[in-house]
Amino acid sequence: MRRAFAALAIPLALAACAEPKWAPDADVQRAAYVSPEPPSITLYTAIRNSNGEGGHSAILVNSSQRVMFDPAGTWWHTNTAERNDVIFGMTPTMLDFYIDYHARETYHVVEQKIYVSPEVAALAMAKVQANGAVPKAMCGANVSDILNDLPGFESIPQTFYPAKIMRAFEKLPNVQTRKIYDDDSDDNTGLLAAQATAAAAVAAN
Repeated sequence: MRRAFAALAIPLALAACAEPKWAPDADVQRAAYVSPEPPSITLYTAIRNSNGEGGHSAILVNSSQRVMFDPAGTWWHTNTAERNDVIFGMTPTMLDFYIDYHARETYHVVEQKIYVSPEVAALAMAKVQANGAVPKAMCGANVSDILNDLPGFESIPQTFYPAKIMRAFEKLPNVQTRKIYDDDSDDNTGLLAAQATAAAAVAAN
């Protein structure tokens, strides 16, 4: 009984650390980006260079618009809008910024894309928006739960470990994989400010 209580207490304690955010409708509408690409689901995994362990999982859903489900993530930009770990406004520039933020001297990013039917993409969009804010250290659990519940992705195991999700995802049919490396410093707080400045300069022109 004591072990069962401890097992229950851990996720309950973690859940208390979730940080809900809810951007106003006007901000979400302003940020919305519709990609010209076909519907797709893309898994992003941050992998530690030294040992291959996964540090973070996120899902890019391209449906009626393109959003990033970034559970317990720390990346942000003023050109986007966030509602409970769903980031609206994932334009090509914002996606590049997101990847650049995670790829650094200690981690590389693995991008795995699968084109899906409009129905599967719409279901994924609905699920990430209904998921709610995610506590720290629970990104893998939430990403795997959502993927496992989608048609064609049932083989993805429900797990806490991003690298395990990535390895299962790579076994799915027709996966397009890309790996992104960078030598930026591990301290990427300054990168957020640089990205904001760069976006402002582009907008001014």
